[in-house]
Amino acid sequence: MLLKIIQVGNPLLRQPARALATDEIRSREIQELIEHMKETMRDAPGVGLAAPQVGIGLQLAVIEDRAELMKDVAPEQLQEREREPVPFHVIINPQITDRREPIVEFFEGCLSVVGFAAIVPRHRQVRVECLDEKGDPRKIEASGWYARILQHEIDHLQGHIYVDRMRSRTLTTLDNAIRFWKSTSIKDVLSQLGC
Repeated sequence: MLLKIIQVGNPLLRQPARALATDEIRSREIQELIEHMKETMRDAPGVGLAAPQVGIGLQLAVIEDRAELMKDVAPEQLQEREREPVPFHVIINPQITDRREPIVEFFEGCLSVVGFAAIVPRHRQVRVECLDEKGDPRKIEASGWYARILQHEIDHLQGHIYVDRMRSRTLTTLDNAIRFWKSTSIKDVLSQLGC
């Protein structure tokens, strides 16, 4: 079942989500929610979806970066972004326990801010401790685009959206991002926009 993705301006996106207890995670309701979120993320299509984005204030997100989503991205951009496929998984009650320099900047979009993108600085590497869909502890070491996805989804669970972190002068419609910046390095985009 596809869920409705709420959009920026809805106050639910600005509220910190509630942690889940292990017995809740294993419940039929949460297991069904995970499956519905997975279907919704894939249908959108997106690489991550947090429960607050579907109007549910729980610390739960689904993540998957499928190879088919990268087919129209130039190989040099994939390499620059350190973007590789990430298998489907669930993060529950996640905490970023380590952030590593450098800070890297790329365009980012969001399923709750449809039609827009902006350059967002994020840590290149993170360590995340969380629970998986069975309630088992998990430690994730991530770098590149995967680290960006994790930071973006964890922000949602804390009531933040990428627009809170973006370089405001880079905000653009997705159409204009493709039209004007698709083949331009981030350094050149920032320079041309006076950032």
